[in-house]
Amino acid sequence: MTNPDRFSRINIWTHCRLAALIVGTSLVFSTLRAEEITGDWSLDLESGMPAWMRVVQQDGQTQVYMRLYIGPTGPYAAEQVEGRLKFEIRRNPKNKNGHASVTKVDVGMKEGKLEGVLERQLADGTSQRDAFTGTRVPPMPALAPDLSKVRFGHPIMIFNGKDMSGWRTHESDKTNGWSVIDGMLVNTTTKTDFSPTGLYANLRTEAEFEDFWLHIEFLVEEARNSGIYLRGMYEAQVVDRDSRMQGIQGVGAIFGAIAPSSNAGKPGGQWQTYDLTLVDRHVTVVLNGVKVIDNQPIDAPTAGAIYTNAAASGPIYLQGDHTSVKYKNIYLAPVLKD
Repeated sequence: MTNPDRFSRINIWTHCRLAALIVGTSLVFSTLRAEEITGDWSLDLESGMPAWMRVVQQDGQTQVYMRLYIGPTGPYAAEQVEGRLKFEIRRNPKNKNGHASVTKVDVGMKEGKLEGVLERQLADGTSQRDAFTGTRVPPMPALAPDLSKVRFGHPIMIFNGKDMSGWRTHESDKTNGWSVIDGMLVNTTTKTDFSPTGLYANLRTEAEFEDFWLHIEFLVEEARNSGIYLRGMYEAQVVDRDSRMQGIQGVGAIFGAIAPSSNAGKPGGQWQTYDLTLVDRHVTVVLNGVKVIDNQPIDAPTAGAIYTNAAASGPIYLQGDHTSVKYKNIYLAPVLKD
């Protein structure tokens, strides 16, 4: 004959053990250590869209900066829910009668690796899901490099002035407006406005580079716009001297990141010259013989970057989805490593 009291004691013990396990599990999932996720991350989205994220802990609060290709960076206030960071990115349309699009971001650590998902609720009522993983980006070097001690290799010609050898379009689904005409690399488009993307393809080198000095000459007409991305990450702005885009968005700028010390540009329709040096994530910009940015740090990819890992090499990348532009005399001297 069974003893009901014995079973009661066993059931009570079992329920207590299960409760303890549940509580223990809850504690595990409700704690995400700051050092695990704080810092910069290059994100790899299933959709292939370039993305970057920075997690900052300040005064007991978590703030997240995130750029999805050409979008804004925030900051966004994040909360921790069951061991994961959650926040929202809202984009309001220019049309006041339109609906905002909302991207819900859910990110955490799994077995020491960053992973997450974007849930986009678009203005037209549809939704998209985009999972991602992340690669930690090392911190910015504490000191600027001593450029007097940096050794550069012999300059190599990365555009031969004859054909498109060494270059390819970045997008396969866009119109190719690039061609070689009279020794120039020419992008011909019908676009005339300054909207961020268009129907024409961007262009990149097949080769990828680490640190270097780049010489490149460009001709952009009045009220036209292009850009030169160093390692596919940092845009040197291409507009004319009198463009409506000035300062941190004007000629000589690292777009949206570092303003030039002066406007050394030329009027639209004249050839201009960039000498761009990138070493240890610090950039020097010489525009038409005038140094306008002197060995300044770039702490994040700029808008429109196609590469987002500052520790990795990348291509020279030219904007073609903007307006017509011409380039010529493109040389690159790589930094020689010890």
